[in-house]
Parts: sequence; C-alpha cells; structure tokens
Amino acid sequence: MRDHGARARVRHDGNVGAPDGGAVRRGGADRGGRAVSETAIRVWERMRELVVDRHDRRKEVVERLGMSFVKTKALRLLAKRPMTMRELAEELLTDRPYATVLVDDLEQRGLVERTVHPDDRRSKIVSTTDTGRAAAAIATEIMGRPPASLLALPAAELAALDEILARVAD
Repeated sequence: MRDHGARARVRHDGNVGAPDGGAVRRGGADRGGRAVSETAIRVWERMRELVVDRHDRRKEVVERLGMSFVKTKALRLLAKRPMTMRELAEELLTDRPYATVLVDDLEQRGLVERTVHPDDRRSKIVSTTDTGRAAAAIATEIMGRPPASLLALPAAELAALDEILARVAD
C-alpha cells in the first residue's frame, strides 16, 4: 500500500503517463475528456525535473542521517507531533506492519520512543526524543534549502512564481 508518488511521466511514445496508469496524448484529452494543454504538460515536466531530478535533496538527507528516506520522513512527521502507529501509517501511506518496522529502527537508534496511549492501553503513541528532534531538524533544513537558480530570480519574478504556485497548490 506504499505510495510511490502519483506523477505524470513522459513515455517513450511521447505521450504522458497519467497518475492513474492511463495515457494522456499530448494536446489531446485525459480519460475524463478534459483538454490537456501542451504548455501545462511542459510546465509540469519542468517543475518535476527541477525538484526531483536536478535538486533532489533526499540523497543528501539519507547520507547525512545514515538512514533511508522513508525513515527520515517518519521522523520529520513525528517531530511535528506525537502520533499513534495507525496515524503514522496513514501519514506515510503505508500499512501498520511496515510503520512498526520503521519505528522499531528509529527506536533502536534512540530517535523515538513509544508510550502507552492514555485512553487505550492497546495503542502506542510514538514521539521523538531530543536526538530525534535534532535529526528531524537537520532533514528539514536540507529539504527546505532552495536551489541557487531559484534564489537568483529577481524579487518580482519570485513573487509572481510564488503567487502562481499558491493557486496551483490549492
């Protein structure tokens, strides 16, 4: 049940693979009959290339913290607030047994601790330790560092891009 990212991908035939597994013909329509703009496809490809391909910070996080990216993601989520194992599994888009494996490793590293839920003795609450919060802060700093090309944009262009992305994200 792990989510590996719902991303449109350009296929070898030049069409775009839709997140649902179907294909969207360039300049055509998706499965719902909606027109697909060549420009929208190109913009999406460039955004993905910028974030995922050229400036993917995941490798840096993994090397710096010495653990898989999904473990650092779990740690960052838990640093925001303690969660039950069920909540963590839902946030990670995975199943509870896999979330348990992740938490077991984080606990062995001294980054998280489990306590009995005050309202349900069968449930555990996972929270970060001081060491875990420090590691999560390192990961957050690395992931949040913008690329130099973005920092080099003039203030007006950066503000316009921010406004556009805010509309797209909603």
